[in-house]
Parts: sequence; structure tokens; C-alpha cells
Amino acid sequence: MNELVKPQIESATVQMDKAISHLEAELAKIRAGKASPAMLDGIYVDYYGANTLLSQVANINTPDARTIAVQPWEKQMLGPIEKAIFGSNIGLTPQNDGITIRLNIPPVTEERRLNLVKQSKGEAENAKVSIRNIRRDANEAIRKLVKDGLAEDVAKDAEVKIQQLTDAYIVKTDKHLEAKEKEIMTV
Repeated sequence: MNELVKPQIESATVQMDKAISHLEAELAKIRAGKASPAMLDGIYVDYYGANTLLSQVANINTPDARTIAVQPWEKQMLGPIEKAIFGSNIGLTPQNDGITIRLNIPPVTEERRLNLVKQSKGEAENAKVSIRNIRRDANEAIRKLVKDGLAEDVAKDAEVKIQQLTDAYIVKTDKHLEAKEKEIMTV
């Protein structure tokens, strides 16, 4: 592989890995009827005047498939955590027992499952678009290298390599989507 082309392919690989990681994070947030601590990712709590991630002020676990337990490290944080969960719009009502906040995950209806699958497909499509954009940017960078004196056959080989990389990441995206669909549709 040509030394001018190698950084383009490595950069594309790193960016495509990031697109897959983002897809995994977004799919983890989609509630499939099973409790998951990831459902509370992105919720910030007022911790002594500073906006702090919930996971940094409390222990979050799932005692069973339908419950998330949030146990703050400081008892006085129960109120702010409860308020943050209410304000987060995740559709769950916190139950505060003075020690732990419990979130009960209601069973998902068939209609809701279909909407969740649709939402998952949307996230997967966004990931595919990102991957294709990365391919386009890498190919444009290679075409610029051709104008700067890179041999045409080396450029064609690099474009083939980038296309193979793109195809592999699209397959990864499809596998993640398939697994999420199976998880959502399992009653």
C-alpha cells in the first residue's frame, strides 16, 4: 500500500468505527421492554451546582429484567436524581423509597414494539449514511492525491479498498440492527 494512501484508509477506518460505536450507543438507549442502565445515559443531575452525569453520582443496576435501581452515593441526592429522571422525558416514573430510586419498565405493546423497530431502523440508516459520507470524503482525498501526482492505478486500488471497508461496516450495521430488532420483538 502506498504511503500517501495509507493514512486515508486508516482515517476512514477510525471514523467508521466511531459511526458503529455511535450506533451501538443509540440502539442501547432504545427501550425494548428490558431494563438497561444505558437507558439512563445522558441524564444530568444538579450536583452541588454542577451538571453531572447520573452515573457519576449514583450506582445504577438492574435487579431484574423489568426494574432499574438507582442508589445515590449520598442520601441527599435522592431528590435531585428523582427530579432529573422526571425531567429527562424517558417515560419512566421514579419511585423513591428513601434509600433507592426504582424505575419499573412497563411491558411493551405490539404497536410500540413496531415503533421501536422503526426507530432502530432509522438509527441504523443514519449510521449507514455516516459510513457512506466517510467513504466519499476518503475517495475525494485520494482524488486530490492523484492531482498531486499519485499514480492512477494506486488510487483505483485504494478506492477498491475503501469500498470493501465500507461494505464491511454496512454489514456490521445490519447485524447490530438485526440483533436489536430480535431483542425488541422478543416477548
